[in-house]
Amino acid sequence: MVEPVTVRSESLEGKRPNWRVATAHWYGITMLGLIAILAAGCAASTPTPPAADKPSAAVLLNTLVEAYFERQLEQFPTLATYIGDERYNDRLEASASPAFWQQVAATERDYLAQARALDVTQLAPAARVTYDIFVGERELALEQLAFREYLMPVDQMGSMATTLAVFGSGAGPQPFRTVADYDKFLTRAGAFPRWVDEAIVAMRTGLAAGITVPQPAIEKVLPQLQQLATTDLEQSVFWRPISSLPADVAPADRERLNREYRRLILDQLTPAYQRLAGFIATEYAPRARTTVGWSELPNGQAWYRLRIRAATTTRLSADEIHAIGVGEVARIRASMQDVQRQVRVDGDLESFFRFLETDPQFYFTDSNQLLAGYRATKTQIDALLPKLFADFPKADYEVRLVEPFRAASAAGAFYQPPSADGKRPGVFYVNGYNLKAQPKFGMETLSLHEAAPGHHFQIAIQQELTDLPRFRRFNNYVAYAEGWALYCESIGKELGVFTDPYQYYGRLSDEMLRAMRLVVDTGLHAKGWTRERAIQYMLDNSSMAESDVIAEVERYIVTPGQALGYKIGQLRISAMRARAEAALGTRFDIKAFHSQILRDGAVPLDVLDAKIDRWLAAQR
Repeated sequence: MVEPVTVRSESLEGKRPNWRVATAHWYGITMLGLIAILAAGCAASTPTPPAADKPSAAVLLNTLVEAYFERQLEQFPTLATYIGDERYNDRLEASASPAFWQQVAATERDYLAQARALDVTQLAPAARVTYDIFVGERELALEQLAFREYLMPVDQMGSMATTLAVFGSGAGPQPFRTVADYDKFLTRAGAFPRWVDEAIVAMRTGLAAGITVPQPAIEKVLPQLQQLATTDLEQSVFWRPISSLPADVAPADRERLNREYRRLILDQLTPAYQRLAGFIATEYAPRARTTVGWSELPNGQAWYRLRIRAATTTRLSADEIHAIGVGEVARIRASMQDVQRQVRVDGDLESFFRFLETDPQFYFTDSNQLLAGYRATKTQIDALLPKLFADFPKADYEVRLVEPFRAASAAGAFYQPPSADGKRPGVFYVNGYNLKAQPKFGMETLSLHEAAPGHHFQIAIQQELTDLPRFRRFNNYVAYAEGWALYCESIGKELGVFTDPYQYYGRLSDEMLRAMRLVVDTGLHAKGWTRERAIQYMLDNSSMAESDVIAEVERYIVTPGQALGYKIGQLRISAMRARAEAALGTRFDIKAFHSQILRDGAVPLDVLDAKIDRWLAAQR
């Protein structure tokens, strides 16, 4: 996700941001107008209007969810920038402040109460789905907020410290087209020192409350911050937009921006990054907890159960998920042995793993070769997609290398969505920092997952569904989004890739990673596993390098539950397809099935299940 490193580690960064809320554009709906609508006809002194003039329940619901969405843009301005809404490009949310999260909680309570006041009996089935999703999200958000996760505002997966660098690099979501754009980022970045001070206060409170990031994970943050804290102006990522000022910038503006960005970097940002790094190195890391399980936090078992529910949109227990994972690992190992026999490599499966890990034929020696290889894979897959799909996003995507400033700690690959208007394309980022973490045999499966038809199709198409309420257009459920992307890997042979057995092994390797996550995540956070036991389990069941396994395990340590959504989501989507094939027989249309999965955007798995059942019933 959206930002660490592995052969196939996805992070939250670069995908949909891990906000509790979503975003959109202004439709002219104000809170005063909303209150007036909801209160219409309620005053005793006001005549009751004719029934035909009363807003319908559907209108009231749409007005409510649109007003909510606009409020989220105001509270989370960086999210607005991500989706291409530029009205708040000069703002930075105070997301390390308790007062900020109190305001967020008040917003959630307010809109939940307003939603519950609606007469749901008047809603048509489609609107009732929107209502149920909206209410469920508000209830879940309030449960999550009670656990004070804001006391851990920084970890190696990301924080405002790295988000600001992505925005300020000139290659991220923040535009740098005009002088006004440059000025907006000056204002936004000027709020960062305050965020740092509030983050330090929050982390001190977390130390006192026993709510901290574990030592092995927080130590990985320091190299990120130290690089961003450089005093070499020319090496600062924040100087890059000045190095590439548009040619039409007037000389006076050019001189002023050079001066003000120099002052911003050297007088504000660099000291702030140094202050944060110094605090973590000298005060936080030495006192951070040495345990790694979420169950070790205050009320940690309940917290982890909630995180499982949020990530999987199911009521599965940790024990049930652990058992599913153990079974999947055994099944995939058997398939890997089949590939080993096919390519005629002697020895046991572990020796096959070591062969794949060490033989130079499977690795690039230059990051530009890696980039060229993925761009060629894009061309190959794009030509095959019409075989299985009828719906295509309007926005295209690009393949880029991860920028050097974040490559050392970023994921092996990740996806950044396009802007909602399609003017900014999606980006499939590939990390060339450690070429041993980018085996050639993983290229086809990685492209299917991160780009097309995986994340790019799902997210870009969802953003283009303008008939949906905006909170649904820009929403995300891990089990749906990652389940879809992993399902897209599973149809590779059907699509026409994986003709090389080593490429098919790459697909199995990636599936094994997701299966191991079920075992390791629940092992760490519900069964008392140590970091070392989790690492050894993954080494025993994969061809991943030890450095990549460590990055994966440390990812699960700080984002418990999130990694469970991949395999749980894929298993459910695959089961839906099997059910459809059995029900329709020769009438089953794979393109139509894929359209049914994609055309309502991200939804909880039980909502998707019910939709597929209605689709099947309509064809009988």
